[in-house]
Amino acid sequence: MNAYKTYITIEDPRQVVLSDLPFQAGQRVEVIILARDSQRAALGEKLKQLFQETQAIHADNPLTDEEIAAEIEAYRRGE
Repeated sequence: MNAYKTYITIEDPRQVVLSDLPFQAGQRVEVIILARDSQRAALGEKLKQLFQETQAIHADNPLTDEEIAAEIEAYRRGE
């Protein structure tokens, strides 16, 4: 399947106009319209930043396999 992605701003909610598409005349295509959720995108960026910060903490103070195993056991005991 050939995929093509583009972004447009809806000017008239009754119609969507796509132009300069990389497909042949008469070619059947599947059209899926997804509304961009800016709040969701912002949350995704915050999560990505949290992952980077967490990885940086671990890089400065790595845990040993024994420490990890001890934490898992403590969790399983409900501590």
